[in-house]
Amino acid sequence: MTAGLLLVGASGLAREVLAAGITDVVGIVDDNVELHGTEVAGIPVIGTIDDVAARDEFLLVCVGPSASRRSVVRRLVKFGVPEERFATFVARSARIGKTSDVKAGSILLDGVVVTADTTIGRHVVAMPNSVITHDCILEDFTTLAAGVAIGGFARIHEAAYIGMNASIRQGVVVGTAATIGMGAVVLVDVPHDQTWVGVPARQLEVTA
Repeated sequence: MTAGLLLVGASGLAREVLAAGITDVVGIVDDNVELHGTEVAGIPVIGTIDDVAARDEFLLVCVGPSASRRSVVRRLVKFGVPEERFATFVARSARIGKTSDVKAGSILLDGVVVTADTTIGRHVVAMPNSVITHDCILEDFTTLAAGVAIGGFARIHEAAYIGMNASIRQGVVVGTAATIGMGAVVLVDVPHDQTWVGVPARQLEVTA
């Protein structure tokens, strides 16, 4: 495989990854053709996501929203991109406990702390200063905004989004594709596909 790394998505997340000191990036791919020929933090936008099938660099998917990131990864897999092409980025200032595991494709930015016996799934994004404590499980494609705190033995299911400065009580389960609003304090389990906000957090009521 050719040395080098492509970022998938000319996004704010891509700029944050670059600012955090990632190395060996040779280009960015994005489906917005108006960005082709431009640069993001000095890195050229060189083509569309479809173009990666004909290349052989490592890939880091820098798409912020959980569902969109999952969709892009599934598309790449459909192209035949193997698991081993997906890179993982852990910022130098992040701290990962030696008994914890971070799987392929995940991005952990500055100041993230992962303590003991925790599993970070595939293509998870943890924004700056998030804290994930012992025995947690973050399933694939989950997203933690800046400053999230997760207590021990919590489980965050696939493609859930936890908003900025939200807190998850120990042992709580957050369902698949659930959304937790910023600053929320989650004390009980959150069902799949629901949005919870507030202190203590409750389901957001949608009015017609």
